[in-house]
Amino acid sequence: MARVIFYSKPGCKGGTKQKVLLTAAGHEVIPYNLLTEPWTVERLRSFFGDRPVAEWFNRSSPKVKSGEVVPEKIDAETALVLMLKEPLLIRRPLLEIGDRREVGFNVEKIDAWIGLKPVDESLQEISENLMKQDLQSCSHGHDHSHEHHNSQGGSHGHGSQQRQKQGNCNH
Repeated sequence: MARVIFYSKPGCKGGTKQKVLLTAAGHEVIPYNLLTEPWTVERLRSFFGDRPVAEWFNRSSPKVKSGEVVPEKIDAETALVLMLKEPLLIRRPLLEIGDRREVGFNVEKIDAWIGLKPVDESLQEISENLMKQDLQSCSHGHDHSHEHHNSQGGSHGHGSQQRQKQGNCNH
């Protein structure tokens, strides 16, 4: 099983669900506070790979929601400077396993990467229930209008697919 370095915002319910799913699959989850981590431009940039800059942002951060920060109009260098000043702008979680780094919690991608099958039958129902939920978005009970994808790849719910792709939580 994998050792998962997991950067998120403490207390975020979505992050808690993500960690439970990883733990149920037998992975060791090492949580870090994304908001207080001493980031450098180079280290933070390494989590985003070849994703477009707009996909680096937490769509529910107050500055993005207010329109003060428009991810589609920002270059990589500016985005990183803004994120170092305001970590709430960073899409969550940031995952580090071995030499590989990723952003966001795409269940299918993570399952293919390290596996999300529960290691114990007693965890099967919990794991299946979590995998049916939108684990990339905020789950604090606010009306965010997301697309939700079930484990078979179908969707239900309402809202923009862009929101489903981005981790959302401004708490």
